[in-house]
Amino acid sequence: MLAHSRTRRAMQMKVALKAMPLEFSGKDHSRFWAKVDKSEGCWDWTACTDRHGYGRFTIKHSAYVAHRVAYAMMAGPIPDSMEIDHACHNRACVRPDHLRLATRKQNAENPAGLVSKNKSGVHGVHWDPRTRKWKAQVSHHNQKIAIGYFATLTAAEAAVVAKRMALFTHNELDRRVAI
Repeated sequence: MLAHSRTRRAMQMKVALKAMPLEFSGKDHSRFWAKVDKSEGCWDWTACTDRHGYGRFTIKHSAYVAHRVAYAMMAGPIPDSMEIDHACHNRACVRPDHLRLATRKQNAENPAGLVSKNKSGVHGVHWDPRTRKWKAQVSHHNQKIAIGYFATLTAAEAAVVAKRMALFTHNELDRRVAI
């Protein structure tokens, strides 16, 4: 089953990173923007989405991820191996000023929220019943970096935020809180 999910993820990434057309016709622009709710804040994709909430748009019988199409239409070609990061954390958003070029590392550093099994409410902090303390750790370059054990949740949160601020370049949530 694990091999199957990796294969499916690899296929999704191929769709996501498929080379965009270099030019978009006026009809492509009209069809695309007709599927967007341009209200205040995020501009939400209103047409077809995948199971993760990303919009899909078809050009000449090829499917593309809608936020990549929006970026390419407004900012130009997306360099090879670059991803488009939603600074707003809304996967349905196609508003160009909410999208930015990012490496895979930078995109991973800007997570939308907590994993479902997190009970502390703080990214990177969980209760360790063995030590009866809050354990703080950060993932960086696919490795877990242990920060330590803390008597209070507040202290553990401060430690993970400080470590993320030191390691991550695209950590918008922590940077907003620190300002």
